Amino acid sequence: MTELLGSPELVAQGLRTVGYLPNERIASVVYLGERLAKPVLVEGPAGTGKTELAKSVAAMSNMRLIRLQCYEGLDEAKALYEWNYKKQLLRIQAEQVSGPGGATAWSQLESDIFSEEFLLARPLLAAIRAPEPVVLLIDEVDRLEVETEALLLEVLSDYQVSIPELGTIASTQTPLVFLTSNNSRELSEALKRRCLYLYIDYPSVEREQEIVRSRVPGIAEHLAAQVSGLVRSLRAMDLKKRPSVSETIDLAHTLFLLGADEITPQLAADTLHVLLKYQSDIEKAAAELTAGGSGGSSPRVGTAGR
Repeated sequence: MTELLGSPELVAQGLRTVGYLPNERIASVVYLGERLAKPVLVEGPAGTGKTELAKSVAAMSNMRLIRLQCYEGLDEAKALYEWNYKKQLLRIQAEQVSGPGGATAWSQLESDIFSEEFLLARPLLAAIRAPEPVVLLIDEVDRLEVETEALLLEVLSDYQVSIPELGTIASTQTPLVFLTSNNSRELSEALKRRCLYLYIDYPSVEREQEIVRSRVPGIAEHLAAQVSGLVRSLRAMDLKKRPSVSETIDLAHTLFLLGADEITPQLAADTLHVLLKYQSDIEKAAAELTAGGSGGSSPRVGTAGR
């Protein structure tokens, strides 16, 4: 890991070896996150490679990826830890069968059932307790309720977890932490203060062409340019969901498998379902393409878009 994260340039080189094409800022923030032992908060539109960045850092550095997928209603039991209640109950039942009860017996039994043997580590605790460096991905943190963010603060500040029955469990290594957000709500100042900040927007046309050529080996440069240009034009429209980078790659794969040499207005209209996931968006884009075929203003087909 030290060699791969030894400089922003080595970070960029390492990410490229696992298929992630970073810009200079991405490489620099990843490097600083590791060097400063600070979490990296990655914000931006859905589908711009935020989650993939954490996965790629883990892959390039041969570190285990531990992922906490956030959702509304996520609680401490799913994020930090919980007790194995079924196993605890069996232990209590076994004690009742094997010997008489009493105050002293219960005190001993209580200390037994609230021990490591009965503890179920969830992603945050698993990352803290890992004996080797790991990458901790806290994905879509903006989907948590504001109150639930408090669960993260102790972990992200001191890399430790407090368990009333066992005490404080401190990390023996510093996880490399990435939090992703689609900006569905404003995150708390307390959470942001603990993180380095990285915003990943849709890539430039040139960088998206490079991504397409990297992920779809054999695609013609001209076709990759057309794909990037079409997607850029669609993103400029007022759509319910703009096409993501992964959907750009899907379109490139589709056209490559169809043996297309170029994107005609008709072919673009026929493959809109690969890029757009709402019928209203498909109809709107198809109307623009049809208007373009008649000489009107439309998404640009056949150019790289600038």
